[in-house]
Formats: sequence, structure tokens, C-alpha cells
Amino acid sequence: MTRWLVTGSGGALGREVRARLAGGQVTAPDRAGLDITDPRAVRAAVAGHDVVVNCAAWTDVDGAERAEAAATAVNGTGVRHLALACRRTGARLLHVSSDYVLPGNGTGPYPESAPTGPVNAYGRSKLAGERAVTELLPDTGYIVRTAWLYGEHGQNFVATVLALAARRDTVDVVDDQHGQPTWSYDLAGLLVALGRAGAPPGVYHATAAGRTTWYGLARAAYELSGLDPDRVRPTTSAAFARPARRPAFSVLGHARWATAGLPALPHWRTSLAEALRRPAFTALTSRDVTS
Repeated sequence: MTRWLVTGSGGALGREVRARLAGGQVTAPDRAGLDITDPRAVRAAVAGHDVVVNCAAWTDVDGAERAEAAATAVNGTGVRHLALACRRTGARLLHVSSDYVLPGNGTGPYPESAPTGPVNAYGRSKLAGERAVTELLPDTGYIVRTAWLYGEHGQNFVATVLALAARRDTVDVVDDQHGQPTWSYDLAGLLVALGRAGAPPGVYHATAAGRTTWYGLARAAYELSGLDPDRVRPTTSAAFARPARRPAFSVLGHARWATAGLPALPHWRTSLAEALRRPAFTALTSRDVTS
């Protein structure tokens, strides 16, 4: 039986991966249980496992602008520690990365082979992690880029915008950033399938099919939750000054899944409709819908 190590299992995605592996041989430490910036702890944790799924990450995009070294210690150096430990034992590493490693100025879906070019500190820190996997694990390393994650656990855009419905008559949402809303439950299932598939190593893009904007996502979330979508109003990124520049275009292509013999993720709206039926989301809107 495959022995799995899931790092960062206290986070939104890590919890979903851990649940998908329930019943198997899985070790799933949270951040307190495994600090991936500690090379000695990483070596000890990786020993005895066949597949490592790295969900541990610095995810504060704006915070990375103020503390790039700290972000890189986790997203770059920490990943290098994992890759070195996996090289030592022969374990495969599935490392979750981000669309932020790309320049975000495209007009069509970025293929997995697209040149990188991050526009902020967070993206640079994630790219450092990708380079460590590519350098150290050319035959057993998998880089799985995702974007616009939402789910039942942790803070995310869908939960935030639905919670605002109980406090505001209208909500302004940017309509000039394009991407693919991706359900963490779907992504977790694909990561587990990839770990079991014996697929070729390298870069894979794991985002939902289709594309929309944050405004389009918010309208869909309201509509599918029984709220009036016209309460969502479009605005521009310039209206929300943030320390970190955001990519304007985060639409990813999914061609490499065919080489792995695995299906890509469903259309974003299909998954959103299913996700919004989960209790964590219905609880956010039940009071507003019935009032």
C-alpha cells in the first residue's frame, strides 16, 4: 500500500487531501507538526513515505511584499528541503504551485510550457519552489499549478462574498482579472489521482475548465445561492489598492493531463453549483435568503 505524507494538512487544501486519503496509510502533519523550513524535521518526516503532497505554503500575497525573505523561506527553501529529502529516499513529490509564477498578461490559456515571469514577491517565492523541484527531482517531481481556490475550509473569495450578502445591499467586485475558480475538493481528488497514476513528471495545470472574472464568479455564487446577482456590481482593480500587483490573466491550459491518462477538472460553474450545496456555504446565505 502506498504510504502518503501530506504537509500543511491544517490548511484548506491540505484538509481536503487528507480527507480524500482517509482509510489509507497517510501521515498528515499541520504546520505545528512539521515546519518545512527545518531540514532535519523534513528528512525525518519524509522517511518511510512513497508519495509526498506538499500543501504547506506561505499564502499571504500582500504580506509577501513586506516580507519576501520569509515567504521564500517557506515557498522556496522549504520546498527545496522536501525535494532533497525525497531525492534521498526515492519518494515522489507532488508540489502545489500557483498561477502567480506566470506574468499574467496573456490573452489565451497558458500552456504548461509557458515562460514564467512573476509580477510580485509571492510569485517569485513560488517560482523558487518550482525550480527546486525541477532541479532536484527531474524524474520524480510534479509541479501542480492551481489558481483561484475556494472551498469549505479557511478564508476564500466565495465564502467572503457570500458572507457580505448579510451585511451589504450591494458589493463591488473587480471585473478586469480573468481566471478559473477552482474547488479545493476537486483539486484534492486530482492530486490523489496523480499520485496513484504513475504519470510523467513535470508541470501540470490544475484549474477548473472555462474562465470568468471575480465579478462573474461573485454573480454566479449569488445566483446559485438564491440571491439576487444584480447586487454584485463591477469595478476595476484600480479601485482596490493592494500592496501586491495581481495578474490580470490567470487562465491556464490543461493539455498535459492527457499524458497522465487523467481527466482535467470540470467546468468552474459545475463545481461551484455542487460546492454551494455544502453546509459551510448554505450556512452563509440561509439567513439572507429567508429574511
